[in-house]
This record gives sequence, C-alpha cells and structure tokens, in this order.
Amino acid sequence: ARLVAALRVSPLWDPLEERGLFTRPMLEELQSAGSRGEQARQLVIDLETRGKQAFPIFLSILRDTGQGDLADMLIEECECLPAPPQLVDLRPVELDLRGEKHNKRLLFLMGVASRWISQRALQIRGCLIATCACQVYELKADPCGHCLILNNVNFSTDSNLSHRVGSDVDCEKLQKRFKALGFNVLTGRDLKAQEMISELKKLAQRDHGALDCCIVVILSHGCQTSHIQFPGGIYGTDGKAIPIEKIVNCFNGSNCPSLRGKPKLFFIQACGGEQKDRGFVVDCDSPSDEAPGGSLESDATPFQTPAGDVDEPDAVASLPTPSDILVCYSTFPGFVSWREASSGSWYVNMLDSVLEQYAHSEDLLNMLVRVGNAVSTKGRYKQMPGCFNFLRKKFFFKCK
Repeated sequence: ARLVAALRVSPLWDPLEERGLFTRPMLEELQSAGSRGEQARQLVIDLETRGKQAFPIFLSILRDTGQGDLADMLIEECECLPAPPQLVDLRPVELDLRGEKHNKRLLFLMGVASRWISQRALQIRGCLIATCACQVYELKADPCGHCLILNNVNFSTDSNLSHRVGSDVDCEKLQKRFKALGFNVLTGRDLKAQEMISELKKLAQRDHGALDCCIVVILSHGCQTSHIQFPGGIYGTDGKAIPIEKIVNCFNGSNCPSLRGKPKLFFIQACGGEQKDRGFVVDCDSPSDEAPGGSLESDATPFQTPAGDVDEPDAVASLPTPSDILVCYSTFPGFVSWREASSGSWYVNMLDSVLEQYAHSEDLLNMLVRVGNAVSTKGRYKQMPGCFNFLRKKFFFKCK
C-alpha cells in the first residue's frame, strides 16, 4: 500500500530510468500493467531481474524522492524474515488453493524476500522450483517397485571376454542404494544370454499392479549392434549378445501391461563399442585421475550383429510405445566404459554417490546430468554417459 501511494504521489518512473534500472520502453510497459497496485507489484517482481544492486538503488531512489520511511520499512521487513534452511527440497508440494489470495501473497513475499535484501538482511542462496503434482510420477507404494540387477563377472573361456573384476563392487553399491530408495531388489549373477532373457521375462510377467515403478540394471560386457530403437548390446557369460532394445521391449505395454503408464528405468553399465575417447583440450583443468592401465579395464568387445531378427515395435493402445521409458548408458554409443578393480566402474560409482546426495531433493534427469558431468572429467581417456529419455513426467525417488 505504501508503494502504491509512492507511485501515485511521487512517481518513481523517471528516477528508475535515470539510474539505469529500466529503459523507457520497459517503463511504458510497466505503467500499462493495470491499476496502481498491479504496477507496484509488477515493479517489485521486475526488479528481481535487474541485478544484485537493483534493490539498494531502488531504496536510494525512494529516499531521493522523499520516501525514506518506505525504504526503511522495506529494509526492516527484510531483516525480520526467518533464516532459510541450508538445504532446499525441490520436490513438488500440493498447495491448498482454497485460500488463494493468501497463498498468492505468501508466494509473492517469498519471491521478493529470497532475492532482494539489503546489506543488513540475510543472504539466501537457495532456489525455488514449482512443479505441478500432475507432472510428477506418483511413488506411494511400499515397496515402490522391483529392481532387477544382472551382474556378469565371469565369462566362458570360448567367449574371448575377460572377467569383469570390480563389477561385484558395483552390484553391492546398487543393491544397498535401491533398497534404501524403497525398492525390492532382485539379483542374478553370471548368467548366459538366454538365462538373462528368462530373468527379464520373469520380472516382466509379474503383477506390478500394486507397484509404481520398475528398474533394471545390467552390469556386463557390451558391444555395438544393429538396432531400430535403442543402440548397443549386452553379453551373456557365454559370449552371446542381447540387443538392449530387446531387453527394453520385454517391459513395453504389450509384454508387461501392469506397468503401462508407470516409469520403467534401465541402467546399462557396459561398453557401447571399442573406441577410446582421448577428449579435447579445454581451458579448465580436469581432475588428475589415474590414466587407463593397471587395474583400469573396459567392457568393450568388437561389433557383432545379433543372431536372428531384431524385435518389431510393439503397439500400445492408450500411450505411445516408448512412453515412460528411460534407458541410461554408462557411455556414448561406440565408446568404451571404464571400470576399476578396487572401486568398480566410473559410472556406477558416481551414480551411487549422486543418488546418495541428491535423491531426496532432485529429480532423476537432473541427477543424471550431475553424473555425466562428473564422469566426463575423469582420466586421460574420457567417458560420456547419456540416456534415451521417453518419460512423460518428472521422476523423484521416494526417500524414507
């Protein structure tokens, strides 16, 4: 109300332009915002985008135009605000909109207070992200879903594939992590290609009606394959490759109707090919990780075309076939994926670490960006994780 009076009695428009906070066209647009009250409200909101010195300059303008008491009142109100928590939970919350005017005023004051504060006020470094509950996958079941981890370590001698030392470290980490995130964890170790398919189909044929999600993790050697939908293939311990798209299609709407409309997450720790990425020079320094060699191994094997025909796409009546699917790769198609004997693979190690730190507050895609950035800075040879995202909503883990 005091700011509305200031705009009416002593217009602030000219000083705002003279002090460089707004250009004339911007002021004209602001003046056409509606009533004096709406103009005042829009003025404060627009000030948030004008840089960190905008609020102190605005206070100075108020004093120069005889509104010093208003400036003092704004400073006093800011100083009385309670200190914010150190950690900001970015999960969406459902607001009671019955008190609409109260909520709008509260959110408006929060926005102003969190960005514009004087030197004597508290500094807030958090951020506010508003997400509608309808844009988030619902995870309310307990457990929220099944998580199948297939861990291939020892390969037959005639497969010409090396033992994957360090993969048990990956498996143990992910078992603990997904159990902590509310999943029923199932594991399979050292499975031939057909045995892997049997385990995947067995999981797909379960009744997921009372559950909200499904996760599949594959830890094995990998290769390039011919594909229609998802690139890459995974080796069984007998040296036979399974196209990743065949793994994913086990859980599509036709083969697993009880998971229709629910998120299906796939994490693939395997090579996508034989190429070794030496990276390129950038201005900033990368961490001086140990170069490949010694205990550092890759999961690469030569390109082989899988036997038989590649699965045809399955049709889903109510939703597109690839909807609600996220396939996460430890490396870019065609390139190797690095693993250490003592600490496991770069990708799984970082995925576990990021989930531990951020699963309580960030959505999955945002966390995968963190994983990709961290893995990309390691070692002399480089590795770039990525994903094929066909989710329709944001995915937040259910943290206890």
